[in-house]
Amino acid sequence: MPLPQPAAGIRRITLDASGVGLSALLSEPAGPPRAVVVALHGGGMNADYFAAPADPSLSLLSYGCALGFTVLALDRPGYRASAARLPDGLGPRDQAPLITAALADFAARHPTGAGFFLLGHSYGGKVALVTAAEQPPPDLLGVDVSGCGYAYALDPAEVARAMERGRSSKSWGPLRFYPPGTFTAMRDVVEPMPHAEREGLARWPELLRATAPEVRAPVRFTFAEHEALWLHDPAALAELTALFGADAHIAVDRQAQAGHNIGLGRSARAYHLRALAFLENCLVTAPVPVRP
Repeated sequence: MPLPQPAAGIRRITLDASGVGLSALLSEPAGPPRAVVVALHGGGMNADYFAAPADPSLSLLSYGCALGFTVLALDRPGYRASAARLPDGLGPRDQAPLITAALADFAARHPTGAGFFLLGHSYGGKVALVTAAEQPPPDLLGVDVSGCGYAYALDPAEVARAMERGRSSKSWGPLRFYPPGTFTAMRDVVEPMPHAEREGLARWPELLRATAPEVRAPVRFTFAEHEALWLHDPAALAELTALFGADAHIAVDRQAQAGHNIGLGRSARAYHLRALAFLENCLVTAPVPVRP
C-alpha cells in the first residue's frame, strides 16, 4: 500500500541502520541547520504523528524547520520500512543501537549543525532515554520526552490496549482538544504495536531505574494536563527525577489543554515551541562546534 504524500517541504527517506532500513520523514531549513531534531513516535503509531496530518501548521516538522533546525522523524524499528524485517519489533535496548546507526548514516550524507536532539513521545520517549544512556549519538544535545514517565497509572495490560492503534480514550483526553478531522487523518498514522513493545511494557520501571543514572544529556519531561497513562503527581515526579544522577539536568513541565497525544491537539504548537526552547537552552549551556 503506497504511503500518503507528506506535506509540502517534507520528504520521505530511508536510512541504513546496521543493515536494517528505517524509513523517516525529513524537513530541512533553507540554510545550514543549527541542529537536528530526531523525533521518535509512540507505540502503535508511525512517524506521521509528527506531521500532524489533521492540521500540519501544528506539526513539529513545520515548526522545527521554520526555526532553522532539521527535523528527522524516524519510523522506529518494527514500523513501516523495517516491519517486514522485524515483524515482532524490538524493545528499547535493542532499538537504541539501530537508532544511533541510522543517525550515523544520516550524518554521513546531511549537515547536522551542532548535533542531535532526541524528542520522543510515549514509547518513543523510552527509546530516546535508553538511547541517550546506552548508545548516545555523537554531539547529543538533549532529550525531550512527552507522554512517558516512571510509574504507570494503569495496569500495563490496559496501557497496551490504550496504545494499540490509538483506540482508547485514555490516549486522547477530551476530544475538544483536537482540530476537526483528527481521527479521520489518523488512519494513516496508527499501526499495530509490535509484540516486543507490548510484551515489555511491565518491565519499563525496572529498565528506567537501570539506565537513567547513565544519561548525561539534559532531559525535559512534559506531562499533559489530561495524561492518563502515567502517574504525574508531585510524589511520582519526585520519584522520577530522583532516578537520574546527582549532576543530571532534569526539567519537568506540564502542558495545559492536552491529552496523552500531546503533539496532535490544538496545544501542540505551544508544546513544540517549549520543546524547541529547551533545545535552545541546550545549545547555550552545552555548546559544541558546528560541523561543516
